[in-house]
Amino acid sequence: MIYVVFVEPETPGNIGFLARTMKNFGLSDLVLINPCEIENDAYYKAMHAKEVITNRRTYDSLQDFIENEGIDFTVGTTGEAGGSYNVPRIAVTPEQFAEALNVTGKIAVVFGREGDGLTNKEISLCDVVVSIPTHEDYPILNISHAAAIVFYELFKKEKSYPVEELEEASTIEKNGLLDCMDEIIEKLGYPEHKSKNASLVFRRIIGRAFISGREAHTLKGTLRRINKRLIEK
Repeated sequence: MIYVVFVEPETPGNIGFLARTMKNFGLSDLVLINPCEIENDAYYKAMHAKEVITNRRTYDSLQDFIENEGIDFTVGTTGEAGGSYNVPRIAVTPEQFAEALNVTGKIAVVFGREGDGLTNKEISLCDVVVSIPTHEDYPILNISHAAAIVFYELFKKEKSYPVEELEEASTIEKNGLLDCMDEIIEKLGYPEHKSKNASLVFRRIIGRAFISGREAHTLKGTLRRINKRLIEK
């Protein structure tokens, strides 16, 4: 299941355009985070996708949505991808994301505010970040245009994922890996800011790897042995 999440939309018209784009690609689960008032313009711009807006879900924050819906994999979108020294915003293209995607659980594709996008705090809640390459003269896309590009990349691979006989690692299994790595990082005595960055980098790697349950189990066993050796020393 794919949820399309729009964080703090400022105009009802853009909500309508997003709903219309969703229906173009067979998506129906719209989530609005602390939205503006839903007016007639939203339904007018949605055209034949009015039911997408009618059946929407609303939450006060992105974190509330992720926790309450039990989301397995969260994909953030940003127009400002980071380089090597801006870890939270290291991004993949929509094509790279779709090529690697084989998650079978609940997936959330998150779009930010029309003006400011997603905050770094919201980006940190995401397992992977997607950014669309654009021309430097006018790099920011309208919400529905950005959504159409991401949805297209997902839609064209619809019949080839999830991969048969590949059991994706669950949220619990992935969180277990993160906990093991955090214990190791703590024992290494890094300064606090380096510990946070190391933890975030590992989370990003796990997110982009789309690992199977078996792979998670094997990696967790290895991390536990490392942790045990550090304790013994």
